[in-house]
Formats: sequence, structure tokens, C-alpha cells
Amino acid sequence: MSQVQLSHSASASEDGLEHVQKHTISILVENKFGAFVRIAGLFAAKGYNIDSITVGPTEEPDVSRMTIVTRGDDQIIEQITKQLNKLIDTIKVVDLTFESFVERDLVLLKVQTTPETRSEIMQIGDIFRAKVIDISPKTLTLESTGSELKVNAIIKMLKPFGIKELARTGRVALKREFQGEV
Repeated sequence: MSQVQLSHSASASEDGLEHVQKHTISILVENKFGAFVRIAGLFAAKGYNIDSITVGPTEEPDVSRMTIVTRGDDQIIEQITKQLNKLIDTIKVVDLTFESFVERDLVLLKVQTTPETRSEIMQIGDIFRAKVIDISPKTLTLESTGSELKVNAIIKMLKPFGIKELARTGRVALKREFQGEV
């Protein structure tokens, strides 16, 4: 089942200050040398933090999609969006936060195991629809995809067994096209 992310705008509190909110920004860029560095450098130069960033080719070989998760109030995100649009390699910038979109994270977990704990670890993996992608006498390596919450939950459930290694992607996201009622 797809995970749908639909956030609400940052709202003003009683003291009139806007709340900082997590934003998912999708950027289409020309697949040219240095494009990634220019975008990451923009965030660093302005002092904006990046919670996660993923980059990969699109259906067009000369275009890449970057998905950046960052935090800020509406004014900060507007500044980020304007600055990203000014960069020479940028084709399109969309803040997906206020749109209906699908998103996924991926985690690879190498978990310590014994003959006594192996089946329990595999059962936890099954609950999260994780795949066993490698096995040894002392470890199981699992692959899990889903929302950030799901990925965090499987990590938390497997932590007591001993996570030897963990590799995690950032968020990838696409705007939903279907907006009607089902």
C-alpha cells in the first residue's frame, strides 16, 4: 500500500511566531557536472540544514531529480525555493509539503543473530515487509522500504538484537497525479 504524505502549513502560534516545519522539496536539474555541489553549497552558504538529500536520474537521461528534506518556516522555505530557481542548472522546484505525494525511504540493516534469535528477527522483518538480502552464521541483512516512520520503527524494533551496520537513503518523493475521490 502506498504511503501518502499531506502536510499542513506552518501555523502561527498565540505569540504570533510561525512554527518550523519539515518540507520535502523536489528539484529537477540538468544532469551536469557540479549541479549537486551548487545546490548543496547554496544550503550551506545560507546556513540551511538538510535533513536528507537524494539524487538520481529521471526518465530523461539528461535530467536528475533531487529530493531534499529540510526544516523552516514559510519565509525560509520561500527563500530557499527562490534561490534554487536562480541556479543555472535548475529546471523546476516544487515544495511537495502542501501537495498530495508518495514518499519512500530505504534502509539496509545488518543485525547480529544467533540460532535462537534468527527466527524472531525474520518475523519482525516479515511484519515490516522487509526482505532478507544476506545471511551469515552471525548476521542477517534486511532491506526495508517505506515512510520515514516505518523505517524508524523497524530500526527501533531490531536495535535490541544489535545492529552491526546500517545504511539509509534519504526520502524520495513524487507528487500524486490523481486528486479525485476513489
